Amino acid sequence: LEFDLATNLVGQPLVRQQVMKGVREFLENPNPVKPLVMSFHGSTGTGKTYVSSMLIRYLFQRGLQSPYVHHFSPIVHFPHAEHIEQYKESLKRWIQGNLTNCGRSAFLFDEMDKMHPGLIDVIIPFLGPSWVVYGTNYRKAIFIFISNAGGEQINNVTLALWHARKDREEISLQDLEPAISKAVFENPQSGFWKSGIINEHLIDFVVPFLPLKHYHVKQCVISELVQQGLEVRPGVVQEVADSIPYFPEEEKLFSSTGCKTVASRISFFF
Repeated sequence: LEFDLATNLVGQPLVRQQVMKGVREFLENPNPVKPLVMSFHGSTGTGKTYVSSMLIRYLFQRGLQSPYVHHFSPIVHFPHAEHIEQYKESLKRWIQGNLTNCGRSAFLFDEMDKMHPGLIDVIIPFLGPSWVVYGTNYRKAIFIFISNAGGEQINNVTLALWHARKDREEISLQDLEPAISKAVFENPQSGFWKSGIINEHLIDFVVPFLPLKHYHVKQCVISELVQQGLEVRPGVVQEVADSIPYFPEEEKLFSSTGCKTVASRISFFF
């Protein structure tokens, strides 16, 4: 996993550091006091889904297809605000049932920024340091929250630090945490708004994904060409990278869509 992150995850030194620290400490402990809870934040195309699926691939034999990996999307699983009480009951029962089957289960919550506020708090009993809940030992489970919320603030801080002549590779978690906290945990539109998960400090690792620069996008293009078995032509790499929108308007430093549209843009050239 560490090698794969170092080789294939483009431009995210903080992510490698935080994810490896969290996973290593958790898996090396035969008796963890609580489940591993990580929250991924950043703009579209910066690698949040990529890292979560890579992590699951290394931890479970069948990766995302494993019966012990459970993936939730608010749009798919919890679409209607008027059914929130029903969703709460279903979600609690689902997690409890699956942890009874396998205490080493993983739960991925996608698009937390679109989750109805209050819904996620039903899983609080499964996240804390108690020994057993509802007759189930759940301390070896893994919970990953994925969110675009905080992405704009991470981008703004990265840009401000660049103007202050601090390279993005030098950015620390401490530089970003206040901005993420305000955008994610104090935002009435966020699934974490006034959440007990935050108030009780149940998230072990907040993982920020930084905006990607032009040369990072070129790396993504090369990687995608190799993956598709296509010839890596410098002209094509340059053209695909140049075709992506960048911000801010004047300097065009960071990709507005990360590497999200790279694969579809490559198809225009082949």
